[in-house]
Amino acid sequence: MTAPLLSPTRIYVEPAAAELPRGRAVLERFPDAERVEVESHWRIPELHGDEANARRWVRIKREALVLGVKKSLAARPNGRSADFIAPSTANGCAMACAYCYVPRRKGYSNPITVFANIEQITGYLARHIARQGPKPAPDQCDPHAWVYDIGENSDCSADALVSDNVRDLVALFRTQPTAKASFATKYVNRDLLDWDPAGRTRVRFSLMPEATAKLLDIRTTPVPERLAAIDDFVAAGYEVHLNLSPVVVHDNWLADWRELLTAVGETTSPATKAQLAAEVIMLTHNLALHQVNLAWHPRAEDLLWQPRLQEPKRSENGAANVRYRAGLKRQFLDQFLALVAECAPYLRVRYAF
Repeated sequence: MTAPLLSPTRIYVEPAAAELPRGRAVLERFPDAERVEVESHWRIPELHGDEANARRWVRIKREALVLGVKKSLAARPNGRSADFIAPSTANGCAMACAYCYVPRRKGYSNPITVFANIEQITGYLARHIARQGPKPAPDQCDPHAWVYDIGENSDCSADALVSDNVRDLVALFRTQPTAKASFATKYVNRDLLDWDPAGRTRVRFSLMPEATAKLLDIRTTPVPERLAAIDDFVAAGYEVHLNLSPVVVHDNWLADWRELLTAVGETTSPATKAQLAAEVIMLTHNLALHQVNLAWHPRAEDLLWQPRLQEPKRSENGAANVRYRAGLKRQFLDQFLALVAECAPYLRVRYAF
């Protein structure tokens, strides 16, 4: 029997979060979980910053939950996948993708933290959207609407297992004719099909070849199930795009992607194809995460850590990342885009890097 994605036995709670209606609702959802009061969701030594947690990586993600209050509210300009990054209603994740950048921000396993001050967040977003007015010109994010990424540091489909925050965001954007919500997901949560998004929420299903996903996309929905859900989400009123990411280079990578792109065409309807678009993101990895992975999932590093193909890249926050060498990356990306054009000519690539 497959273990549940989430089965919280301990909830770390900021007192202010427990006093809010959303905080109380989360606690009531998991009545048997032990409650541990904490001063700050950022400072929980037994969860964050302890290298020993690498050995308990998946267990922590399944059994621990954090309930906090989002202190700073800001919509950051983006310009790639979205026009703005919305203030998050959660961070961390119950899934355990071996390449994920989120654990680098908070330290090691980083289970879901849900923020209870949802009314403040939705109120801020409504005011921010109103200040923008109509979008003056099309861009790569959307031809008409301002796009807000609501899941930069979490997976909203999994967050919806914990609280109604994501549902509230979908409801907010349903009423915003000049804006859309957007989030990427690797988890098929069919509860979302009943939410009536009215075309104002974009779900970006992340895809990679099945064999690669089995090694790297730990605890996620299997790729065939993600493919099977795409038409259903379009029929339910979502705009659906694809995240073809990360693109990981190995001996059979192009053949594997050919198989996946063929499957996308075979499993989606003409109506879905007519609105489908994609983002393409080549793998960026991280030295610290590489070292953590060696402690809990070393086989993943056979694909992710390839010094002969990669070069250092210092990120904006100072992290020691690695990416494919510049000349090789351009070559790999050109090969990939040619494959998309051949196997899925209907699939518009919004951006690729």
